[in-house]
Amino acid sequence: MTQISHSRRGSGSPIVLVHGLGSRWQVFTPILDRLAEQHEVIAVDLPGFGESPAQDTVRPGPRGYADWLTGWLSDNDIRRPHVVGSSMGGGIAIELGRAGVASAVTAFSPVGFYGTAGRRWTHGLLTGMRGAARLAGPALGRAVDHRIGRFALLSAMFGKPDRVTPAAARIDLAGLAGATAFTAARDDFANYTLSVGEDLGALREIPVTIAWGTRDVVLIHRTQSERARAVLPFARHVDLPGCGHLPFSDEPDGCARLVLENVRQM
Repeated sequence: MTQISHSRRGSGSPIVLVHGLGSRWQVFTPILDRLAEQHEVIAVDLPGFGESPAQDTVRPGPRGYADWLTGWLSDNDIRRPHVVGSSMGGGIAIELGRAGVASAVTAFSPVGFYGTAGRRWTHGLLTGMRGAARLAGPALGRAVDHRIGRFALLSAMFGKPDRVTPAAARIDLAGLAGATAFTAARDDFANYTLSVGEDLGALREIPVTIAWGTRDVVLIHRTQSERARAVLPFARHVDLPGCGHLPFSDEPDGCARLVLENVRQM
């Protein structure tokens, strides 16, 4: 069996954390211990990201990874978890809720609510960032040692880049540069949109929270959060003032609180 990189800590009902495109489980580090005070918390590197190798049998993208994660959770005796997803991971969380695998879903800036223009913008922005990370490599690692360097390099992803530590920034950039499943997962976004009126399965029967940073420039807050409200009118929709696409270091207490509040609705 292929070894999957993950972090597992705490005890209690399970919360599973799923990262986005070009990321890795460490993106959730600012909230991990807060959640683990009350729950067992499992943060996983998807195949082809972080330290998990790509798998030929896994189709990268929200639906393919949701199918794979369903099996991985079962193999690891993780039953009916609360699934928390970021970006692509938010789409995966929604799919696991739709399939009845998740007992609750919290999605931070989930994919699937873009139009064609928005998807192309996201495609181009993330591809450009990955290209820079791969080309510059060690130079970017040195640049993030300085506050101005973190602002210049991380403002597209974080609302408050000065709250990202240099070590965390280097991990983020290395994850983006080294993700072997990046291209396949990115291209799959063209096949993944969520529309008003489609069958949402079991998602309507569980607590669902959709959170969006008001400074998200990857999956644009103003337009895509509005579409999410139309598609998922039964969910709780929350704006995170001043937060970016990855809000966990921007407002760790607020992000952890949203997750725990959703758990209490179960």
